[in-house]
Amino acid sequence: MKRGNLTDEQLLHQWASLVLPYLSPRDLAASACACRTLSHIAAGVTSRRTADAARGLERYPIPFVNTTASPHPYSYFLYTPHPILSNSPSSSFSQSWGGEESRGIATDCERLQGLRSCFGGFEVGCDCDRCEEGKCACWSDMELGVLKECGENCACGLTCENRRTQSGIPIRLKIVRDARKGWSLHAAEAIRRGDFVCEYAGEYLTTEAAQIRLKTYDELSLKGTISPALLVAREHLPSGKACLRVNIDATKIGNAARFINHSCDGGNLKLLLVRNSGSLLPRLCFFASVDISEDEELSFSYGASTIKENGLPCFCGSANCSGVLPSEET
Repeated sequence: MKRGNLTDEQLLHQWASLVLPYLSPRDLAASACACRTLSHIAAGVTSRRTADAARGLERYPIPFVNTTASPHPYSYFLYTPHPILSNSPSSSFSQSWGGEESRGIATDCERLQGLRSCFGGFEVGCDCDRCEEGKCACWSDMELGVLKECGENCACGLTCENRRTQSGIPIRLKIVRDARKGWSLHAAEAIRRGDFVCEYAGEYLTTEAAQIRLKTYDELSLKGTISPALLVAREHLPSGKACLRVNIDATKIGNAARFINHSCDGGNLKLLLVRNSGSLLPRLCFFASVDISEDEELSFSYGASTIKENGLPCFCGSANCSGVLPSEET
């Protein structure tokens, strides 16, 4: 039967190509069982999802590599290249993934707008009105574990040397499945010591909201129904006392950094707080603490481990592995 100039088969293909990329893996699999056309389209969606976890929003594709017996070719989550506020419209968005047309690389304007939105439009006068490309008054050495960069009110653009962490992931990465650890992030090219690797993107949470989610995640983790990715960091005063707790949850909305595993020996990444001039909240960014070889797994220390009843097991394999993953209580 024809409807206008299209047959029913063509209309089904057109509709399915638009709708199926929005479906969860379970719903996508159910759709594939309906007919041959939907099965073919669903297979294409799965293939494209496996090829790029970043959905075209980063400079390079970030593929999933599954060499285990697991039937799951990829991990499903919503992708954001920058942190967002948990109560912002972006935190409840739906996202097409695996469609025939790639989302495409985010433009500099889109990235800058994203950085503005994640700080809630907070505006403070900055001291870099005389910024020039590559030479900015905001530039300063790291102080108390916080790296300072130019912000949205600076006259310089994203090509400024003092915005090294603001243009997305600059290197090639891949997500590899391990039979014991599950998914883990690996270098897909050699990385030099001191190089910026990636930002930890997800939802900014209040401490109260983070504690509620942590309790829920702990319960679900023991059942094996979820792999939480809630990172907590603290910015300190000169006295050494914590003055700001930063909670970023990448469990449902995040980027490739959500797959970085813990290592009891400290791993090969260093986590730094990065504060943009004029911003309210710092960002959490990873830098290579040593030279990293191609194919090497990326890892860092989640914190000190203590023996905790029903604690999640650690499979980092380091010589001083405690056997237990750190928890927020540590």
